[in-house]
Amino acid sequence: MALHTWLIYLTAVIGLSLTPGPNGLLALSHGALYGHRKTLYTVFGGVIGFVVLIALSMFGIGALLQASAHALIILKWLGGAYLIWLGIQLWRAPALHLTTPEQAPAKSAPTLFRQGLFAAVSNPKVILFYGAFLPQFIDPQRDLWQQFMVMALTFAIIEGLVEYLLARLAHRIRPWLQRSGKGFNRCCGGLFALMGAALPLTK
Repeated sequence: MALHTWLIYLTAVIGLSLTPGPNGLLALSHGALYGHRKTLYTVFGGVIGFVVLIALSMFGIGALLQASAHALIILKWLGGAYLIWLGIQLWRAPALHLTTPEQAPAKSAPTLFRQGLFAAVSNPKVILFYGAFLPQFIDPQRDLWQQFMVMALTFAIIEGLVEYLLARLAHRIRPWLQRSGKGFNRCCGGLFALMGAALPLTK
């Protein structure tokens, strides 16, 4: 992967990881309930799940590229349209509402790991999202699996760091998210739409 492509991908992944999603909210809730150290199991489970989904998406993209030389161009534009649609949905989504029970039942490390893993892999829309997102950065002239390793490792590190920071700052971030109302969703939704419109035009 070329350096300038990776830098664009890195910027997009940071923005993606900062948007509200099931795993980010799970890390936020577990951080408030069980502390940031124990929430590392939740974060690790989620990261493993995301890497598996990226691998499945790349497998499908690779098969498509073998079938048609022009498939990547079509996939880029379809993916861009899908990202814009996601941005509109996020813009219109209701404000985040996070609640913390007064006394949370204790959970073991394997349970927290499974919850993080299942939160990542249980949503079929995630595979569809990666199928739209990843092709924007793929160079068909380069080794596909080498690009997968770079993309997966970059995403795993950024997503893991963001989720851990959410867990560590849970008590401070939670009130701010609730006070922001729909403002946070609209900011993230606008970024999604902008990314969907701009990425297919990049080379």
